[in-house]
Amino acid sequence: MNYDRYYTCDLVNGEGIRVTLFVTGCLHACKGCYNRSTWDRKAGKPFTDEVRDALLAACATHDGLSLSGGDPLFPANRPAILDLCREFKRRYPDKDIWLWTGYLFEEVADLEILRFVDVVIDGRFEQDKLTSEPWRGSANQRLIRLALARQTEAAAPEPLS
Repeated sequence: MNYDRYYTCDLVNGEGIRVTLFVTGCLHACKGCYNRSTWDRKAGKPFTDEVRDALLAACATHDGLSLSGGDPLFPANRPAILDLCREFKRRYPDKDIWLWTGYLFEEVADLEILRFVDVVIDGRFEQDKLTSEPWRGSANQRLIRLALARQTEAAAPEPLS
């Protein structure tokens, strides 16, 4: 996997103070995308173990990790993103991961990566549906709080037979 950049003090890509990684590789090619430079998966720099470790170390004093791009769920990115999410949650079990993807949640819901993600913003950017909703670029995109859904499922009583 390659990455375009990361920010170690980000206030706009999720709640609180975050570390945000922008990966390369995206198949969606959304018209009006402001991150076109991240579409080519060969663009950017290699996401090495050293980069991963520096990124994770920066998370120690922040509220969480945000993953954007490109698309973190671009097929070639999935193994490295899974590794990153798994290690983040091992180190920081009480912090959250936000992930932006052009896929609909229903298309990727079975990916193991999403077991570690707390918030997903899904759906392709549609420039004719701009929104003022926080953390979304267009009105079709949904903010899905997976951690809340998991808590609700765990608290739900077993159905009676």
